[in-house]
Amino acid sequence: MGDCKDETVKICEEPQLGVEGEPLEADECEKAAALPVIIPGVQVSNIEEVVKADPDCYELNLNHNRIEKLEKFELLTRVERLYLRWNLIKKIENLCVLTSLVELELYDNQITRLENLDSLVNLQILDVSFNRLTKIENLQNLLKLEKLYLVANRITKIENINMLTNLTMLELGDNKIRKVENIDSLVNLRQLFLGRNKISKIENLDNLINLELLSLQANRITKIENMENLTKLTELYLFENGIERVENLDNNVQLETLDLAKNRLKSIDNINNLVRLEELWLNNNSIDNWKNVEVLKENKTLKTVYLEHNPVAYEAMYRLKLKDIAPWLEKIDATLCR
Repeated sequence: MGDCKDETVKICEEPQLGVEGEPLEADECEKAAALPVIIPGVQVSNIEEVVKADPDCYELNLNHNRIEKLEKFELLTRVERLYLRWNLIKKIENLCVLTSLVELELYDNQITRLENLDSLVNLQILDVSFNRLTKIENLQNLLKLEKLYLVANRITKIENINMLTNLTMLELGDNKIRKVENIDSLVNLRQLFLGRNKISKIENLDNLINLELLSLQANRITKIENMENLTKLTELYLFENGIERVENLDNNVQLETLDLAKNRLKSIDNINNLVRLEELWLNNNSIDNWKNVEVLKENKTLKTVYLEHNPVAYEAMYRLKLKDIAPWLEKIDATLCR
């Protein structure tokens, strides 16, 4: 099939065309026709045959093939990216020979435990989202890891990742985590996603001085606090919590996006120092007085404001009033201003 450097292995039913659409020579055609066929949704009977198709490939895509067991990857001496999304894998195993891997995707399988990853010391990206994990464990050898995705599992505690100091992204959304903890050493973290958990307090973020994005959507937070050291923060997502007041953002002057939709706000306070703010989402709150909206006059960098589903938004002249307060707005409630 030829060298597949820098390309995902492509295995198809019909012989491939050569350069500029020219048909392959007879011997090449026979080789192409002999390759195993991968059809989404159909059981792959022999992974070994798939691997033999091109053992020198850098990327191998085995997504959506109803694979039940990881095995027979011994021939993959050079693979760097292995994609196994949407399969039926129950256990991480038999990957110890894949020491060249830099990216491993096991998204949407049936995995119950993080294990048998010790030899993958070059791994930079690991995605085990949408599985059945209950604990973060056995990652101590993955010191080069930069991005870790564990979305939509059953994890109850942030733990056993303090050694992963090269992490720039940590995605733990949609789990059962109750507390932000044990991440003090992750000083290189740029993005932290903890939405859809059971967190009641913003805390233990003091050492994350390089954090640029923090997402705590759909939790149980009632107060904005403990973010004084996050001076590089440009995006803050606190959608769907129980916050009653905008406060304690004095040091977060780099903020460009602030999402406080679906909270319990009655007024807009303490944002005049956010001189770079471009996106402000306040829909689905209880703001009922235009005097509380007039504070937006101070935020001359604002481009987008969401105020729909607040009492003030039900007034007939709502859009005109808001545009009069902040004539520089480009969009109100997802609709471009004229």
